[in-house]
Amino acid sequence: MGGATGDARGGARSEPARLGITAVSLAVLVLLWVLAAHLTDDPQILPQPWALAAPFAEALRSGELLYHLGRTLGRVAWAFALAMGAGIALGMAMGRFAKLDRWLDPWLVIFLNLPALVLIVLCYLWIGLNETAAIVAVTLNKIPNVATVIREGARALDPGLDAMAQVYRMPLARRLRHVVLPQLAPFITGAARSGIAVIWKIVLVVEFLGRSDGVGFQIHLYFQLFDVGMVLVYAFSFIAVMLAVEWLVLQPWERRVRRWRG
Repeated sequence: MGGATGDARGGARSEPARLGITAVSLAVLVLLWVLAAHLTDDPQILPQPWALAAPFAEALRSGELLYHLGRTLGRVAWAFALAMGAGIALGMAMGRFAKLDRWLDPWLVIFLNLPALVLIVLCYLWIGLNETAAIVAVTLNKIPNVATVIREGARALDPGLDAMAQVYRMPLARRLRHVVLPQLAPFITGAARSGIAVIWKIVLVVEFLGRSDGVGFQIHLYFQLFDVGMVLVYAFSFIAVMLAVEWLVLQPWERRVRRWRG
């Protein structure tokens, strides 16, 4: 009890220090940007950070920035939910059933090594330049990674706990909730963190190649206009949103899972 209280106090004391380190690290990154822009001395190549304030405010005022951010976030959410759901189910099945794992492992290896660009182009060619093709392309790119992580977690499940659940004849739903999922939680968290980081990058490529809205589409538009400032405005706006998801949702979830295991 005392040890748990001490860990909680230590975690509370370390939180301001962690936030301080993060703030200093970001400040150093901005300083490097300022220095690089000064050495370049050409706003058409790399503008100063404060030079983005006016175009950012204009994009925000017009509503374009929020609209395109919303479209991209919607695709990220759909692809993330589908990839995590299918990947967790596939990974658990492969980790629990050796014969199924032997049959599907070559497929998993092929899809893990298939370039994302190839899948995106094929989905657009087969399904069409539409929303379904975009989400399917991103989902198929991420399912193998999720399945691989969850498969390793399923292989590491404690057989003693599984035997105990069988002895007490626990229903399948209760066994999943109280025996399997708590052990898989760190692996699910790891797959989610890596998944959200990869999915949003693939979504931007999907939008760049074949959508008429979203952050990727806007970056493509301003790339054609050689407008580095607006490319950075849209890129950093979306990065800020994804960092907020990482810091406010995924990292607290990961710390909670680790406390449970401790």
